Amino acid sequence: MREDAPFATLYVGVLLAVPGVLAWVSGQALIFPSLGPSAFLLATVRSGETVTPRRVIGGHLVGVVAGLLTYHTIAPGLEVTVAAPMLATAQLRLVASGVVAVALTTGGMFATETGHPPACATTLIVALGLLPSLVDATLIVVAVVSLVGAHEFVTHERAFGDYMSVEH
Repeated sequence: MREDAPFATLYVGVLLAVPGVLAWVSGQALIFPSLGPSAFLLATVRSGETVTPRRVIGGHLVGVVAGLLTYHTIAPGLEVTVAAPMLATAQLRLVASGVVAVALTTGGMFATETGHPPACATTLIVALGLLPSLVDATLIVVAVVSLVGAHEFVTHERAFGDYMSVEH
């Protein structure tokens, strides 16, 4: 077992608690499945290129834009929440929306150098009609920024060093 496993385990919970509390207070969808893998990476990798704010926020932003584009172009008004009949056109449109969204997200992350694998889950959440509105998209970005902001606060030397010193 990794030496830092107990800390990382607790830290994932602390990170997710930030958007979780915001979701509870606001009643909005500020916690969703792709935040979990992002929190895991932030808690276990902690620093380096993989978890820079640019990659985490940028990757999710690319995913949101790709998901919105494909959903509203290919599958507007549909939602993947129940099983569909075999060979249903609506199901084909949702599948196409999801597949195209992940492809666009992957290409977009390569083009912008914001590779963050959990963003592919975010794009599916949007493209499959689970959080497909502009308000939902904004809330996704707010949740990701709050997650990254909490991580940056905890991991930057300034976060504790400057605030805990008497000299400011």
